[in-house]
Amino acid sequence: SAVLFSLFPGTDVGVTGGGANEENAAAVTPATAQPLLLTPEPWNLLVTQTPAKEKAKEGETVVLNCHLNSPQHPSLTNLMVKWYKEDEKGQMDLLEKNMTILPNNSRIFMSGDLSQGDVSLIILNVTTSDHGIYFCEVTLPDGKVVTGDGTKLRIRRALGLFGIEESIGTIIGVVAAGIGGIVVLVIVLTPQLRKCILCMRRESRQ
Repeated sequence: SAVLFSLFPGTDVGVTGGGANEENAAAVTPATAQPLLLTPEPWNLLVTQTPAKEKAKEGETVVLNCHLNSPQHPSLTNLMVKWYKEDEKGQMDLLEKNMTILPNNSRIFMSGDLSQGDVSLIILNVTTSDHGIYFCEVTLPDGKVVTGDGTKLRIRRALGLFGIEESIGTIIGVVAAGIGGIVVLVIVLTPQLRKCILCMRRESRQ
């Protein structure tokens, strides 16, 4: 019984020791794994602007398409969207943090659903001053910035009450030039025609 008595305490110590080691292992494992869980995955965001070129007539409404795609991050609502335009005058910011920043300008604003990746830009009642290259820029939560390839917008000027376009004006110019040429030919030929008429009169008198 003395031997048995001495064995049980050893067994108890072994069991409790093993239990303590397991508890320590359990306590250590989450501590080392925790930072890995908190580290965010790097974003792989694709910003697509289509088409590369867009044109409109004065007074029309234009939609410049921009779509976001991030397979590993289905929720896009915490992204910051910016739109800016580049032309011969330089760069002009139109929209920052998903909001229009132009003073007293309600013509330009973001449309679509950010959660669905649609951050397209709408321009109402376009004018010739709206021409330029428009860029869609997205800032990720980690501070990384991704910019689209840009969309070049051309505005056709409308002339007259019926919205006659510049191209019609060009055609009229060509026709006018043609008429001018005919007038010149008539003026050049007129003296010769007079001579012919005089010749015919002389012949008839004879």
